[in-house]
Parts: sequence; structure tokens; C-alpha cells
Amino acid sequence: MFAVDLSSAEDPLPLLPDGLGAFEDLRGVAGTLSADHAAILAHARGLMHWRIRHRFCGVCGGPCTPRSAGHVMVCDSCQAQHFPRTDPAVIMLVVRGGRALLGHSHRFPRANMYSTLAGFVEPGENLEEAVAREVFEESGVRVGRVVYHSSQPWPFPASIMLGFYAEGLSDEIQIDPEELRDARWFSRAEIRNHKEHGFLLPRGDSIARRLIEDWMAAE
Repeated sequence: MFAVDLSSAEDPLPLLPDGLGAFEDLRGVAGTLSADHAAILAHARGLMHWRIRHRFCGVCGGPCTPRSAGHVMVCDSCQAQHFPRTDPAVIMLVVRGGRALLGHSHRFPRANMYSTLAGFVEPGENLEEAVAREVFEESGVRVGRVVYHSSQPWPFPASIMLGFYAEGLSDEIQIDPEELRDARWFSRAEIRNHKEHGFLLPRGDSIARRLIEDWMAAE
């Protein structure tokens, strides 16, 4: 397997031989791929993004050369070795009294989609602290017990999503308008019939959807 960086081309399609195929956004087609193929493409995308943004040494500023099949960038001047970084992010379904907290972010592509809350882990905090902080910052809801669920690579551009369930300790919602347009408590009946209630859920291949569906199935 190999990958080619075509990011400098304004229109990369003419670079393909006639009839060979077309370009598709990985985020849009990942759900149609097998787990093995999706993992390979996610790995390639993450590496290419990291290499493009680490062409120069963070220690001395010298140019870097890829080594070990592109998995290491070595500075030509000071010989410092630089390795790919993955940013940990927590994603959590907050649950209280048979209801789940879902929010609508400014970043969502669909105007009526509601999903789990999420955010990046900050230096010096553990994952449970990150869950509690992000939920409070975005929605004003306090959380108690935090339980790990699963994880999902998210190379958009270089994250891994760490999924949790969080126990909601308060009902009142006070959103951060810079983070969310809206946040609400939804019952299982509302989520089960979300289209009839005028909202959509995250796509089926996302960890957010798995968190929601596994909670629904545990009823």
C-alpha cells in the first residue's frame, strides 16, 4: 500500500489516467467500507496530514526528511526525530432519569441534527475530568460517574475519539453559544422516533450513534 500527496493540486482529477476512477472524501464514504479498508485509509490520511504540517523541525527549524516509510520525520540539521501525534478527544452521552443529553453544534452539516457532546483532552487532566469539564462548559450540566464505552479513530485531521457514558447530576441546561446552538434532554421514545419529532441523529458508522443506540438497547 502507498499514498500520494496531491494537496498542492487545485484540481487533482486530471492527474488520474482516464477511466481509473474519481476522488471521494474519506469522511463521506467511510461508512461504505469494510473495517479493514477504512482502517488503512484512516491511517494513510492521518500520516499524510501529519507529514504536510511537519516539514520543518520544531527544535531548530531545519527541513525534515521522511524515514521508515513515512512514519518518522528526521531533521536534516539537528537529527531530531519527530513522530505522528494523535489528539485524544472525549465524546460522551450524558444520561439522567431515562433521558439523554444531546446537542446541536455550529459545525454540524445538518441544521436539525443532535448528537453527543465532545471535546479535546487538555494537558494535565485525566479522561474522566475531561468528560466532566467539557459537559459543564458546553451545557452547564454537572456529571458524576463516568464509564468507558469504546473508541474510534478519527483522522479529521488527527484524533481518536474515546467514548463514555456520564451520569447527569443536574437538569438545567445553560449552553455555551460559541460551542452549541442548542442542547436538550431527549427521552428514549423521542430518540426512537426522532424524525417524527423533527430532528436527526448522527450517522450510523459514528461512535456517537453507537453510544446512543447502545443506551437505547439497554432499556
